[in-house]
Parts: sequence; C-alpha cells; structure tokens
Amino acid sequence: MKKILLLLFTLHLSLITSKADEGMWTLYNLPQAVYEQMKGYGYGLPYEKLYQADDAIMKSVVNFSGYCSGVVVSPDGLVFTNHHCGFEAIRSHSTVDHDYMLNGFYAQTQADELPNKNMFVSFMVEQKDITEQIVTPAFEQMSRRERSIFIDSIENVMSKDVKAQDSTLRLEIKPFYEGNRYFATTYRDFRDLRLVFAIPKSMGKFGGETDNWMWPRQTCDFSVFRIYADPKTNGPADYSEDNVPYHPEHWAKISTEGYREGDFSMTMGYPGSTSRYLSSYGIEERYAQNHARYQVRGVKQEVMKRHMDASEAVRIKYDSKYAQSSNYWKNSIGMNKCIDSIGLIQQKRDFESQLKQWMDTTGYFADQLDFDKLAKLYRQRISVMEAYTYFTESFARNDELSTRALRSHNGSHPVGHGKRQHITFKDNSASWDYDTDREILGAMLKNYREQMKDTKYLPAFYTEVIDKKFGGNYQAYADYLYKHSKLLKKKARLYPMKKAFMKDPGVSYGFDLTDVMNELRLKMGRMNDSIARLERYLCAAKLRMEEDLPHYSDANFTMRLSYGQVKEYNLGGRPSGYQTKAPSLVAKMKTGDSIEDYKVEPEMLDLFKGQDDLQLCFLTTNDITGGNSGSPMFDGQNRLIGLAFDGNWDSLSSDIFFDSQLARCIGVDIRYVLFMMDKWGHADRLLNEMR
Repeated sequence: MKKILLLLFTLHLSLITSKADEGMWTLYNLPQAVYEQMKGYGYGLPYEKLYQADDAIMKSVVNFSGYCSGVVVSPDGLVFTNHHCGFEAIRSHSTVDHDYMLNGFYAQTQADELPNKNMFVSFMVEQKDITEQIVTPAFEQMSRRERSIFIDSIENVMSKDVKAQDSTLRLEIKPFYEGNRYFATTYRDFRDLRLVFAIPKSMGKFGGETDNWMWPRQTCDFSVFRIYADPKTNGPADYSEDNVPYHPEHWAKISTEGYREGDFSMTMGYPGSTSRYLSSYGIEERYAQNHARYQVRGVKQEVMKRHMDASEAVRIKYDSKYAQSSNYWKNSIGMNKCIDSIGLIQQKRDFESQLKQWMDTTGYFADQLDFDKLAKLYRQRISVMEAYTYFTESFARNDELSTRALRSHNGSHPVGHGKRQHITFKDNSASWDYDTDREILGAMLKNYREQMKDTKYLPAFYTEVIDKKFGGNYQAYADYLYKHSKLLKKKARLYPMKKAFMKDPGVSYGFDLTDVMNELRLKMGRMNDSIARLERYLCAAKLRMEEDLPHYSDANFTMRLSYGQVKEYNLGGRPSGYQTKAPSLVAKMKTGDSIEDYKVEPEMLDLFKGQDDLQLCFLTTNDITGGNSGSPMFDGQNRLIGLAFDGNWDSLSSDIFFDSQLARCIGVDIRYVLFMMDKWGHADRLLNEMR
C-alpha cells in the first residue's frame, strides 16, 4: 500500500513539474512549483530578487512603446531592445542624404541623441488580483460591452486613488484566464525616449524574410535608446532640451561569461497575445483567418517590394510597413502548417472529450458549458470572421486613401460648429508614397473581389462604380479616387453637414466600406458574447479539473516571466545545435550576390573574418510570442546574456499550443551586441557607461 501511495505521490509531483515547465507567468504570485523548477534548472537567487527586493530584476525590465519589451542596462537610463522594435524610430529620422536605417547611427555625445514622437517606456510598479471587486453574479451576466464599461468605471476610480498618491503613476485593469480573473497593474511611464545607437539594416535585419522565424540565425537584432527625465525630480516628463538622463532604481548587469547547453535561462517582458485555452472550434476559425491574412498580405507585399526596389525614398518610407506586414504573413503560414502537422485540432477535441467526461462525473459546469452550442456558434461565425479578415486586411491600415475614407465616417471628429464643422487630416506625406499606395489600392480592390465567396460582402462601389463606370478596371477606379478625392489634398477641409461631403468620391467610397464593415460586425456581435462566455467557462472548467497544477494566464501584454534552459531541438533525427558562431555568418555573407537578404557592406565581411569563436545567437526553451521582442534573457544570477527576438518555424502554433519538444526562443547573444558596439560603432562612451 505504501508503495502505491509513493507511486501516486511521485506521479502527482511529476505532473506538477511538467506543467510548470512552460508558460508566461505573472511575478507577484509566482507558484511555488514554478519557482522550485526554476531552482532545479539552475536559478540561484531567492524569489525576492525577481519581484520584491530593492534590486529585483523586474525593475530593470520595460514595456517598450506599447509593442515590444526592453531592459535598462546602465545607471544613466540606457535601454536595449531589438533592432526591429526601434525600426520605426530609426526610419523616421532617416532621409536619402542621412539614411540611418541603411547605414546605422551612433550619437557621439548625449547632445546628439535623437528624440522620438509618441515613444515611451513603462516600468511596472505593482500588480494585484482584484477579481473579488469585479466578478459578481450580475457581472457574469453582462455582455462584453457592458463589462468593458463597468471595468472602465472601476479603473477610473482606482486610477484617481493611485494618482492622488503619486501623479506619475498609471493604473490599468486587464482580464486574465479568459476573463475569470482580473488584475490591476500600476505603471510609471517615461515619455522622453531618445535614439542612441543603431547598427546598419544589413546586420540588424540580417537574413530578412529568408531567415525570419528560422534557425540557424545570425541576426544582430538590437538597438539602443536612452530614457530622459525631469532634471529636478528624476521623474517622467514630456520632451524638453532641459531633460537629463534618467537614473533608474535598478539596472541589469551584463555577463560575458556565456553559457553551455542545459544552463538556466529566463526571459522577462511583455508578451502580447496567446490563446492556449482556445477551444478546438476556435482553432478552426483561427486557421481560416490565417489563410485570409497571408493571402492578402502576399499580394500587398509584392506591390510594396517592387516600388521599394525602384526608389530609395520609397524604401525608407515603407521599410517598416513592409517588415510589419511580412512578419505575420509568414507567421500565419507557419502556424497553419504546424496546426496540420501536429494534428492540433484533434488533440484539442480529445482533451475536450476528457473534460466533458469529468463534467459528467462531477457535475461541475454542467449548466454552463455546452460543447454542442459552442460548436454550433463557431460554425455560424467562421464564414463571417473569414470575410471580416479579408475586409480588414484589404482596406484597413493599407493605403492612405482607404484609411482616411474610413476615418471620415468612423473616428474623425469634426471641429467647429454647425455647417462650419469640418474634418481635416494632418500632412503625413513623409510616411507614404502616392504611386505606391495608389497601386496597392488597385491590387486590394481586385483581390478582395476574387477572394470574397459571399457577394453580399462586396461594397456597393463594385457594381455601381467599378463595373458600370470603369468597365471592371480596378486600377482605373483607384487612380480616379487618388486624383479626385479631397481626402488626400493638403490642408483640405471636408464639411460633413454639407451636401458636397457625400459627393466626394473618396468619402462615398468610405461610406460603402463602412456599410459592409458594420454589417460584418453586427453579424459577429450576435455571436461574440455567447462564444466568449462559453470559452470563459471552458477555461474555468480546465482550471478546476486540474486545480492541483499551476496554470498561467494567456498573454495580454502584461509583464511575464518565462524560464527554461539553453537547449537545441531535434527534428526528424536532425539536431539543430543550440548556438551559432561567426563562421556561419561569414558563409551566408558570401552568398549575398545571389541572396539579397544576406548582402552586407564589405566592411562587415572583413569585421567577422577570423572571429571564429564569436557567439552570435542561441536557443532556449523559453516561451515567446509577439511583444516579447526585446525581452532580456537572464542567467541564473539575474545577469543579462541576450535579447529575445524570434521563435522557430517548427513551433509557430505555440500561440495556441506550447510544444515543449519543438518550441524555442531565439536570442541574440549579448557578446555579439557588445562586439558590434565596439568594433563597428566604436561606442566607447556607451560601453564604459555599462561597466
């Protein structure tokens, strides 16, 4: 009997350990089982050094401008993040004469460091569970819109209390565990962020789309910024020439000792979004959305690339846009491939069968979670969601005219009174090209019609204007809009209260788009609340069935910890290796004449010749998704060993399923970063600052 009990206890402990060994964990309530596993892998410091102590490592980690992560590395506020996270800032300062994106940038003095509009870093100050203040029987019955309004009201009250204590703080409330719990997080935002150092694009994006999501990698994906603060308070301040470098409470120390396979590795950052509690029916819907996304983006990117190759000025304007588009174009392709290859939908179906059996046995959630109803709702929504994805990918945030056309009906608030009310658009001509955008619109109009299975989702201008007035010539219609609509005229005013408003061809085009967009949203809205409620119960049921195991919430761009080991993976009997060195970079550089993404300046090839032992990139079992880019990678002593920048192709379904055998985080070695700052940039003042 004792042997049986011992076996059961050992099995139970094994389940806890295996479950703990993945995920994106909140720090303030890190499960003990997770911390024990971290220690087993080689973490050598007390828990307080993660979150509570004066020198807790989380105090050096930042949310970088609301879309990436970063880490403070000096007592004067230097911040490391990825090159692709700083890409737009680098682009915005670039001109044909001073192309920092192409040639790199180094501020020789602090006075040369470049300010950036609408950029910031946020430090997390505190996080706490406030579920009991929010989730009541009445709250459970609210629609998603009603919940949002209610939570906003609670957030406003709590924010006022926080600001009364410290005016530099900001509080936000977010749902966790599919809305079964709610956490309040307090931040301090610094709004004066300046570009300090960027390597040439050839190295910061080495490998380009050829190597994106792939291993092995040699990309030197980093850039350097500095936080500036009020000279009197060392606190947040809007940009001013009088501001001084921020002196942080704590900053990360750099290790050049390296690592070996099996060594502990930890990331901290702000992962954006995962859906690992999603039902099998939800995954089927995601599959359809992915197909629509990569189909449309492939068409758009072909137009962009052709114009970028023909003009340096256009390339500067579209480099960042192209990179953002192509990143999730390839991600969507890879995710669908992985869903198929591992049979993920069937795996989810099997788990849902087990969960249903547990519900039938225990009676838990029997009156709340109806799998048949969930399946029926998804079957009704999937075609609408696919159409909506085609619509948004084709007409939202693509070309400038469509953006303004939609805003003229949705989101642009007229200024003035009565018939004098008017809409104006800021002159942003420096960020887009007339001919490129015009051709993108023509391509999108044609592709949308070819792909849209249900003709009721075709905007009225297809039959009323394109067919009747332009003989089915999509590009001719796009050319007409760009030439004749006042939406693109500099300093033009559009008066919504006057009859001439709807006679503008761009405004009329936007109205037809809005009609279809509203119809799609209305149809989805009828099902969204019910689906969200059932998905929430599904998550709650899983948590209850596995209540003896630790569980992390899906990513929602709040600070998370992920731990693991430096480790290769094996695919079909082929070991991946866990690191790359300079000779592999030189070998790719030598193929630059035939593979554009491997082409570099001659000086770069000379720089790396003879550097046979220089480590470039490495693999760990850390969890990663969008938003983690720029996350610091620490060793077991909280020392910085690299920056996370990518995941691997063979686990691109990890946003919805974590495969511990294949999922890997790709990081740029901190020694590679320092080498480039030293040997290429000769950035002695920065290197000395970090010592």
